[in-house]
Amino acid sequence: MFCLMAGTAGLPHLLTRFYTTPSVADTRSSVTWALFFVGLLYLSVPALAVLVKYEVMQSLVGSSIEALPTWIVQWARVDSSLVSIMDVNGDGRVQFGEIRIGADIIMLATPEIGGLPYVVSGLVAAGGLAAALSTADGLLLTISNALVRDLYSHEVGHDSTPEQRVILSKFALLGVALLAAMVATLKPAEILPLVSASFSLAASGLLPAMVLGIFWRGATRAGAVCGMLAGFGVTVYYMTAKSAPVRAAMGLAGEPTLWFGIQPVAGGVFGVAIGVAMAVLASLLTRRESALRAGNP
Repeated sequence: MFCLMAGTAGLPHLLTRFYTTPSVADTRSSVTWALFFVGLLYLSVPALAVLVKYEVMQSLVGSSIEALPTWIVQWARVDSSLVSIMDVNGDGRVQFGEIRIGADIIMLATPEIGGLPYVVSGLVAAGGLAAALSTADGLLLTISNALVRDLYSHEVGHDSTPEQRVILSKFALLGVALLAAMVATLKPAEILPLVSASFSLAASGLLPAMVLGIFWRGATRAGAVCGMLAGFGVTVYYMTAKSAPVRAAMGLAGEPTLWFGIQPVAGGVFGVAIGVAMAVLASLLTRRESALRAGNP
């Protein structure tokens, strides 16, 4: 929960959304409504999971194989990997262990499970696609702008015109989108672990520098960089070194030793703490060195 909240506060593609409001008051109102709907969503998802499992256990388990619900038959025709039922013991009855329901189908099939028409599932699918595209375009714009405006324009192309930067941003956006699509086709892991890991990485790499830079006047550029590198590095190390799939791929035997029993996906807890400590320490040291050079110890 900590990584979820801290990661959400540090995601750059979410922060840039509030730059489009015309005033500070509108930004605060926008943030309030956004937090309300985010909280509503996070509270509704567990309840939805409980209701779907209850419906499956009460209406599907124990029913006849010959008289399956309509939603099972329809979605099995779309893709058998999404949902399928196999009568393993041959008794003609659906057992809980004979049901295979993919995680991706739960949200799409929920309206039909509740008795709503099929068109509602289409609206849910359209809403999910719109949410995915909205998240993707925010991330792509943030990454492409960071590559062109923050890295290229400041480090290499000092004399580039605004038109050239816009053109380069479009090509950078296309390249990042193609790279993301290629990685997505490989399906390196389930979506939930990947999303959870992204929140930990955002919390450890971005939040300490952002919060200290806003609320502490003693923060320096060197301190922010050190805090970002330290927090991000510790989180990446913990998530990779303590992950069972990574250890298996590297041939490491035995169960990993977790720090305070915290799972690798929540490694941002350590990254945020170390990032804040390193940012404060580096800022104090660099400010002292600057004062000594200026002759004001």
